[in-house]
Amino acid sequence: MTNKTPDASRCNSIYFCAPVNALVEGIYQQKIPFTEIKQHGDFGLGTFDHLDGEMVMLDGEIYQITSDGAAARVADDTLTPFSCVTFYQPMSHDRLEQPCSYPAFLEWLNSLFPSPNIFYAIRVEGHFSRIKVRSVPRQESYRPLAEVARDQPVFEYSDTEGTLVGFYTPSFMGSLSVPGMHLHFLSADRKTGGHLLECCPNDVTVGIQFLTTLELGLPMSFDYLTCDFQRDTEKDLESAEK
Repeated sequence: MTNKTPDASRCNSIYFCAPVNALVEGIYQQKIPFTEIKQHGDFGLGTFDHLDGEMVMLDGEIYQITSDGAAARVADDTLTPFSCVTFYQPMSHDRLEQPCSYPAFLEWLNSLFPSPNIFYAIRVEGHFSRIKVRSVPRQESYRPLAEVARDQPVFEYSDTEGTLVGFYTPSFMGSLSVPGMHLHFLSADRKTGGHLLECCPNDVTVGIQFLTTLELGLPMSFDYLTCDFQRDTEKDLESAEK
């Protein structure tokens, strides 16, 4: 658990340690420690240097889901090239009590947002009749993310309890983060998880936080400073994340 209590002005703020376009272009090392990330939040998602698995930050604890689907806590000095976090304080709560398909679930979640033009932090907790997730194997830099994603290990779980952690990003912010819904899963026993591909919730509660302030860190690594970001990466990002 984090001991830091954020001031009120930071509870509506979302922080990125780098734009997601850097990942899309194959920049997988930024050497940013989670000690720095935790100055900006206790809830979020991301990945690790060398793209070594999926990251979930929940209640101030950092979990790594490796390419075998296993989850484990990691130390705060672990490094990340991309993380997105906030100090989670939900402003609304809702419950979905009946079985639901994934498209219907996304439609229901979107109906809870008063506007598509701001960020939202989303925490979904409860029982899932089916959930499909992926992780990514460790990579060296420069292999494009869309190519890496084609080799991603995929895992399916039935009749499981756990938590979805993530964010909604407005479509016009696609160079910073994944547009629309971006969710990672962590099982209730904290042993499995991954990047959400599909799910069928059965009985879940949802907490939503409105995020109207944006904080962005721009890395000072050589790879980042010399990268040409003029290419339109929208299709590559969609291919990698969906």
